[in-house]
Amino acid sequence: MRVIDKPWGKEELLEVNEKYMVKRLTMNKGHRCSIQYHNRKTETIYALSGLLKISHGAASEQLMDVVLPPGEYMTITPGVVHRMEAVETAVYLEASTPELDDVVRLADDYNRD
Repeated sequence: MRVIDKPWGKEELLEVNEKYMVKRLTMNKGHRCSIQYHNRKTETIYALSGLLKISHGAASEQLMDVVLPPGEYMTITPGVVHRMEAVETAVYLEASTPELDDVVRLADDYNRD
């Protein structure tokens, strides 16, 4: 298993192959990832613990919020603008197509490209 430290927490790559990818992510309370979208990647987010807010929509200015408690999930398709934020420290799974580098960041709290 490969662990990638992030400014908001960490990502653990559980499986990466030519057909799919599974990650376990831990996002610390009050932190959030970048506002982003994917050109090809489809991902399903499954909340394991804590509370995870997902803001999603057609554009950065048109985001709707959904809060996922443990046991709930949401699928994000290519082109959907989104951002995850930990209302409480959240652990969640991301099952997706295998495009690791398919991230277009529109805004980021940590000044990443």
